[in-house]
Amino acid sequence: MVALLQNPFKANGRKIKINDLNLKIGGEAGFGIMASGLIFAKAVNRAGLSTFGYVEYPSLVRGGHNTYQIKVTSKPYFAPEKQVDLLIALNKNTVDVDGANLGPFSGVIFNDEEFKLESSEFEKKNVFLYPVPLEKIATEVGGGKLVVNTVALGAALALVGLDFQYLSSVLTNTFRQKGEQVVNLNIKSARGGYDYVREKYADHFSFKLEKLDGPPKFVMSGNEAIALGAIAAGCKMYVSYPMTPSSSILHYLADHQLKADMIVKHCADEIEAIDMAIGGSFAGVRTAVGTSGGGFALMAESYGLAGILETPLVVINVQRPGPATGMPTWTGQPDLDFVMYAGQDEFPKIIIAPGDPAGAFYGTAQAFNLAAEYQTTVMILSDKFLGESIYGTEEFDTNKIKIEEGGILSESELLNTENYKRYEFTETGVSPRSLPGQKSGKYVANSYEHDEFGFVSEDPDNRVSMMTKRMKKLVTASNGLPGPTLYGEVEAKITLVGWGSSKGPILKALDLLKQEGISANFLHFVYISPFPIEATAKILSSAKKTLICEGNYTGQLARLIREKTGIEIKRGLLKFDGRPFYPEEIAKAAKEAV
Repeated sequence: MVALLQNPFKANGRKIKINDLNLKIGGEAGFGIMASGLIFAKAVNRAGLSTFGYVEYPSLVRGGHNTYQIKVTSKPYFAPEKQVDLLIALNKNTVDVDGANLGPFSGVIFNDEEFKLESSEFEKKNVFLYPVPLEKIATEVGGGKLVVNTVALGAALALVGLDFQYLSSVLTNTFRQKGEQVVNLNIKSARGGYDYVREKYADHFSFKLEKLDGPPKFVMSGNEAIALGAIAAGCKMYVSYPMTPSSSILHYLADHQLKADMIVKHCADEIEAIDMAIGGSFAGVRTAVGTSGGGFALMAESYGLAGILETPLVVINVQRPGPATGMPTWTGQPDLDFVMYAGQDEFPKIIIAPGDPAGAFYGTAQAFNLAAEYQTTVMILSDKFLGESIYGTEEFDTNKIKIEEGGILSESELLNTENYKRYEFTETGVSPRSLPGQKSGKYVANSYEHDEFGFVSEDPDNRVSMMTKRMKKLVTASNGLPGPTLYGEVEAKITLVGWGSSKGPILKALDLLKQEGISANFLHFVYISPFPIEATAKILSSAKKTLICEGNYTGQLARLIREKTGIEIKRGLLKFDGRPFYPEEIAKAAKEAV
């Protein structure tokens, strides 16, 4: 066991690092890893610190290796980090798997009653071991193994020097619905671990957290931000068949459906879900359907139905690796090609790929307006990394959200319309829309090609006119949607290119490159269809060197850029192992490219 030095910082030449900590909790499923990580993140958030949490778990009910990684900083930092500063190992396997990522002067909290660790395993990195009798403390307070994770949280909070009140208040809020006895048990458990470490290892750890003042932040996942965006947009019907990693959107909305005045439906399968969503939207209700890639594969035929009906439809696809079942609990960006061309033949599709919770909230809210305005499908293309990671986020401004219903005719407008044409040929491609039950607003709606009244037509001239009308919507929409965002220096040695959830890791990689004297910028795509051709070509044509960062095998965005602009991005960091991008690996690839 590493000897606990009276002043380890002087003895090892290490200064205390303030408000910059990467903590990782590990153990089997059933050990309360997810709950522990979220509670710790909320506790440090209440101290005014910025938090980011990334979770990994196998597709198992019990067992397997589960981790919750929390990055704590003074400023927003939305990316995971490979190097671990404090490891809470609730079993030996956590040390075996994650011990290699321990950095210099890091620490390990573990239950020495269950397993032993020797200093020789870590002596090259000056890793400090902090044995804590987690189960013994848990038993003494009357909780047993059930609260071992809570004892460990108290120990970790003491080690980083943060006041116990922050953890106590979160535990109170978390367990309030379970009664005062459960609240008190968890507070006693955490206090036991906290006091043990304060007494035995006070001022020993080289990473400390200190309270900061600032505006309050909310700790939320990307999926929760999407759900809140739907509520803010006036969504009144959400339908889904549960599929990891999109399921928490369904769970969140189900918990809040009464307050939101919303119908939330757990469907029998994905086909029923999208058909029900189309039906709700057809009737005039703002509706969304959620799934992941495999579920969307089942929805593809009905996706085309929404296209030919010109019915507004918001689809949320939280991606995971495939094909088929693939890797249900891991991340990736494999579905861009799929959603760009889903459904037989061609019809207008708008695709929004948010990069953080704010983008997810405002992008989802905007999706409903775009679907209504252009009477077409709008896809929110997220992934497990964004969807299930947690972020310390400032309050969203709901005053920015305006509900716009698009071209729905009023009763008086319909009465003054002679021979109402639901699919009237227009300059914008958007036709006047009526809702079921409106007088003088009747028309035929089915899956066949049709004329302006909705009657089936296979006339070649009508087909050309109707197809052209529908596809005009993409041209019309492209004039009102923003292009990609360029972060960093305008004149840079290298331009990094990415989309969606790669935003956080790439932005941090820019900081790492700057520290090494390498000027770099980042072109981030959120609105992918209709593709922003001119804005993309203008920026990339003047870039000195480029590097695409994508979570798929073939570089799907890079191919799309070449298809639309003729510009080829030859260097790529393509990742498809189910793990997110780390800033360190992006910076390394950029340096090699320069």
